[in-house]
Amino acid sequence: MLLTKFTHACVRLEKENKVLVFDPGTFSETDQALAGADAVLITHEHPDHLDVDAVVAALLGSDTLQLFAPAGVAAQLRDKAADAGSRIHPVAPGEDFEVAGFAVRSFGGQHALIHPQIPVVANIGYFVDSNVYHPGDSFIVPDGVEVRTLLVPIHAPWNKVGEVVDFVIGVRAPKAFPIHDALLNESGRSLVEGHVTRFGAKYGTDYRHLSSGDSVEV
Repeated sequence: MLLTKFTHACVRLEKENKVLVFDPGTFSETDQALAGADAVLITHEHPDHLDVDAVVAALLGSDTLQLFAPAGVAAQLRDKAADAGSRIHPVAPGEDFEVAGFAVRSFGGQHALIHPQIPVVANIGYFVDSNVYHPGDSFIVPDGVEVRTLLVPIHAPWNKVGEVVDFVIGVRAPKAFPIHDALLNESGRSLVEGHVTRFGAKYGTDYRHLSSGDSVEV
């Protein structure tokens, strides 16, 4: 399976001529990420994870594109893309489904806390093909599964470096790659990734930096 990272939290998976896209948001190259996509998984409603206009255009421009998202997000998109409503599916934690040949399990439930005065929204983490785990904006460690490829939110208004490291240690996936990094400059990125690389290695995780547009087989 080919994994391609785009800016911030957007990731594209390809296998057997099928394409699944996580979180095409406003920070990301949504046109590239969504080109030829068969399925889209949205973790939560924040614009850096969901470019509503781009996703609606993709849904209306296709007769087959399927989208899965928390219930509130799914309802919002149905209002804007009524003609594609039957292809927009609500997801809750603890569900298993298959789309475009990808097997998906959902985890989590809510976004990490940013501040007590900022409402917490629904957030779904997705585990694909017993391999790739995208947690969205959370550090939920998926229970009952062995993650082989972890996508790590390395910087956000809701996290700190120690929590990032503990998440990587907790999941203990053999491979890990960055997401949620658009707010970092190169100095900040090197600092965070240095800690993740060093401590991850102690617990069996090989962390590798990916820039936007980079691809790797997983």
